[in-house]
Amino acid sequence: MEKYILAIDQSTTGTKAVLFDSKLNLFRRVTEYHNQYYPKDGWVEHDPKEILTKTLQACRKLLTDVDARNILAVSITNQRETAMLWNKDGDPLYNAIVWQCQRGRQICQRLRDLGYGKIVREKTGLIIDPYFSASKITWLLENVQGLKSKIQNERAFFGTIDTWLIWNLCENHPHVTDFSNASRTLLLNIHSLKWDEEMLEIFGINPQIMPSLRFSDEIFGYTNLNGILPRKVPVIGVMGDSSAALYGQMGHNHGDAKATYGTGTSIMINVGKDKPLLESGVLSIGWANSNQVTYVAEGNIHSSGDTLKWLVDQLGLLSSVEEIEELVNCVEDNGGVYFVPAFSGLGAPYWDNDARALVCGMNKRTNKAHFVRAAVESIAYQVHDLFSTLVEETKIKPSHLRVDGGATKSRFLMQFQADILNLPVLVNNIEECSARGVALVAAAEIGVIEPRQVSTDYTEYLPRMAPQTREKYLKEWQTAVKRAILHQ
Repeated sequence: MEKYILAIDQSTTGTKAVLFDSKLNLFRRVTEYHNQYYPKDGWVEHDPKEILTKTLQACRKLLTDVDARNILAVSITNQRETAMLWNKDGDPLYNAIVWQCQRGRQICQRLRDLGYGKIVREKTGLIIDPYFSASKITWLLENVQGLKSKIQNERAFFGTIDTWLIWNLCENHPHVTDFSNASRTLLLNIHSLKWDEEMLEIFGINPQIMPSLRFSDEIFGYTNLNGILPRKVPVIGVMGDSSAALYGQMGHNHGDAKATYGTGTSIMINVGKDKPLLESGVLSIGWANSNQVTYVAEGNIHSSGDTLKWLVDQLGLLSSVEEIEELVNCVEDNGGVYFVPAFSGLGAPYWDNDARALVCGMNKRTNKAHFVRAAVESIAYQVHDLFSTLVEETKIKPSHLRVDGGATKSRFLMQFQADILNLPVLVNNIEECSARGVALVAAAEIGVIEPRQVSTDYTEYLPRMAPQTREKYLKEWQTAVKRAILHQ
């Protein structure tokens, strides 16, 4: 009888429940989408209760016609940096504040002006930026009436989305997180592997609300998915989605690099036990298992798949994202049009929260295809800028870039990415890399499979663009970025 690992992949736009067999082959998946809330310009929120409901709905649908007695473990991977607070009854004290949300800008600027930038970078590997979790919690404490007294008087809980799900799904409500998620909060000391008292004090956060820290291959709790499973199974294999994607890509060796194209794009280079002090990129914990901690140099692009969705949902230029591939191939080039998708400012390596989205280079010959092509190309340009910066700062030169995520289905984008990087791009043909990464942790820990037994298949895109064309494109793109930064 086949045995399975059930992986929950809770992302920015929805939740996937994914079933892997004992050889880590994808057996089945179900996706349930949740709402996005934009109460003010630059603010993004999720309803935590809705996320929990959608998670359970996805799991229930996934197990239709599957003998749930054959589920060996549940694994969880999740959108990182998204932060929330809830009380002892499991009621959210506010909506989850999403990683894209910029409401913490003034708090971060205040702390930078006070000179905390250096010590924060040294202790956490990160920069003071509203992208990360800490300023979101500070904002809640400063702006939600009665929240401080609730924390003092009736046990409140802080967590990223993994913590929220585990607390709700497991018996006895364990309040826990893993090191890959913790390292993106601005509150973890990546050297001591503990919540840092000075960081908590800087952001005005009470230590008692912080979750316990666990290795990804520890048991986080036991769950029957609120009655969906006939018996309780261990929750094991917990990791932030970007880290899980590198792990699922089998990027376990020093120098391995990957890009995950989702709502935004995450780029990581495995630096092993090294902890280089970076300037534009940031240093995070890729994963921490009971035998070792693996660090990654990384950066995150705010808008990639989100840009393509915007073309459909907001502008109505296309009826679906699937139409994009045909349209971009209708023109020979971008016609001199460049699109900088700074809807929520620009992330790494620019780190400019005040930048604004713009389109430039249009003329009377510009048509819809040029506009859409410029939007697609913007993803590749941003990846180029960030990847090149990480390579320079780590002094590691990967021989290729492994990629995964929804946008990798675009043959145009993948070829353009290889051309702009002047580097082979390897598209992982094994879908659901993040879910596969945490399922691999679980399967290895409970003795179902060893990582070296897991096979990975790629489609390779080789660079073929003329050097002068590449230089022209990159020069014109950089001009567009400078305009976006100046347009504040």
